[in-house]
Amino acid sequence: MDYTKYVLKDNEELASILEGKDNIFVIACNKCFKEFESVNETDGDEFVKFATEQGKKITGIINMDFLCNQLITAKKLEGVIPEGTDYIAVVSCGLGIQIIADLEDLPVIAASNSLNYIGHHGMALTQKTCGACAQCYLNITGGICPIVDCSKSLLNGQCGGAKNGKCEVDPKKDCAWEKIYQRLEAQGRQKDFLDQPVQLRDYSKVNFKVVNDYVKAIRDGRLTGYNGGVHPSENKELAENIPLAKFPEPDVVVIPTSMHAGAPATPVVQVGDTVKMGQLIAEAAGFISANVHSSVSGKVIAIEPRPHSKGTDVLSIVIENDKQGTLCGRVQPAKPLEELTPEEIVAIVKDKGITGMGGAGFPTSVKLAPGKPIDAVLLNGCECEPYLTADHRVLLEYADDVIFGLKAIMKAVAAPKGIIVIEDNKPDAIELMEAKTADMDDIEVRTVRTKYPQGAEKMLIKNVMKRMVPSGGLPADVGAVVANVSTAVAISDAIQKGMPLIERAVSVTGDYIKNPGNFMVKIGTNVQDIIDYCGGITREGATVKMGGLMMGAVLENTNVPVIKGTNGIIAVNTAYTEANECIKCGRCMDVCPMELAPLKFYKYMKENNAKALLDNNIRDCFECGCCQYICSSKIPLVMWIKSGKQAITEVK
Repeated sequence: MDYTKYVLKDNEELASILEGKDNIFVIACNKCFKEFESVNETDGDEFVKFATEQGKKITGIINMDFLCNQLITAKKLEGVIPEGTDYIAVVSCGLGIQIIADLEDLPVIAASNSLNYIGHHGMALTQKTCGACAQCYLNITGGICPIVDCSKSLLNGQCGGAKNGKCEVDPKKDCAWEKIYQRLEAQGRQKDFLDQPVQLRDYSKVNFKVVNDYVKAIRDGRLTGYNGGVHPSENKELAENIPLAKFPEPDVVVIPTSMHAGAPATPVVQVGDTVKMGQLIAEAAGFISANVHSSVSGKVIAIEPRPHSKGTDVLSIVIENDKQGTLCGRVQPAKPLEELTPEEIVAIVKDKGITGMGGAGFPTSVKLAPGKPIDAVLLNGCECEPYLTADHRVLLEYADDVIFGLKAIMKAVAAPKGIIVIEDNKPDAIELMEAKTADMDDIEVRTVRTKYPQGAEKMLIKNVMKRMVPSGGLPADVGAVVANVSTAVAISDAIQKGMPLIERAVSVTGDYIKNPGNFMVKIGTNVQDIIDYCGGITREGATVKMGGLMMGAVLENTNVPVIKGTNGIIAVNTAYTEANECIKCGRCMDVCPMELAPLKFYKYMKENNAKALLDNNIRDCFECGCCQYICSSKIPLVMWIKSGKQAITEVK
């Protein structure tokens, strides 16, 4: 079914509009809300043909998807409109016409009419609305809709009720007609407007209120900090008020040699060896790799491939716990932080096997040697994933260690500023950290709006530092280093106690965990044992994930170990819904925090077009799942994107 939103004006009306105008650049939108086809619509070409027959010079034409996505449209139009263009003709619904009128200084010609329809615009989350009244006034009013932008929907100028440029109906709203007059005056068109006859409106066609109310309900704060994002149900109340507890010592630990980004570590122990807690058992095998230590004291009973949370078997060191907790002799505090050099801090972090603990597992020692000037260290305490509460508890119960770890990172990278970033749904953590840092001039606590994926590195940098990490770049390229609060605690333990990364905070929660909780868990502890300790799963067929709801790995086999990046074990309902074909609604583009076009990744994967995937910057996607969460057709977009990244490895 075709839910397209506009039609080209008839020839008589077009001829009237084009009278006295020349040197026209044409921008045409590919219609939305229909089965997605990788073709340009013909409306733009039809307009060009008609205008040419009228003797008009066309300076160029561009077809694009979703004109109403202002951020992406602005990028696509950079340097495209040639010199000598006097007018821009827009072939789209009223949303796209208004966006172009806002972006460009040239007068805009509305070459089409929005259709009357039932439902919502394709880009229902956009900042501008169109009344879909089938009576477009944008040619007369400089691309500002008087029906939607004026609280009274006046068609012939101000009502006289505006004060200081604000509407008397809504004092927070700018007077639409003042904006219209100012734009027309800037374009030298005000006299033409004043000479217009009184406009009459057919109210039987009006059907914009549903759209208008829906957009207003959704768009509040959508662009705060960064573009897009979603706000799934948080469900943090299940465990956020439960203090961290020491999880019982496991009888056996299975410690993978690969639980970090990069090369697996190389075992340095043998079956039959007795090991101590904190002892090195596998050595980093390259620059991007990490040391692995025993989380218990006991005997090595196997070194063999064992199931891993990533769904494959991984070489693992299996240790029978003697429950003695005998410490390795190398577990000794370092010098005071004030006496450590940056190089010594990095060496300690590397020696103790510390990796990013927010989920990605990147070796922290590499991050602490950026080779570039760093303006600020951002400590991520957002924990934006639904259900997870482990980092929240770390902020509350290990606040001094968090701050110590931050100071160590700042010294290692010579950063003059440290910023602890916490979402506003954790007021107790914000209050505590503000009190702890009140007398520290170089450390601040920054409260950010609760929105997923607020805690992603690039989103955090854009929100807090107002800097954009370039495509294919790293945080250090824009003067930033980002670390998780649990990573900061691990660094504190490494320096102040000499303890390697052998345990971590884990949330065990979800709708179907009988007794949710937060635990300090030894690396290598069996996930099924943890679930059993919490009373088991209360619903047959519940999905178990390691990590959060949005980006966590589904565990088909729960007999896998906790690893350094395990911040949560959740049991939730993710019942599969059969996917339909993409209807080109554009929701995925509107919520993508990286300002990409996920629907195109899906389309090009189905077409086996790896080059198009590469050209559309699929590598910039960090698989946050916002697109899949919002998808009207329930398409498993993240799966397609992962497959797409694999496909482009063969493209040179």
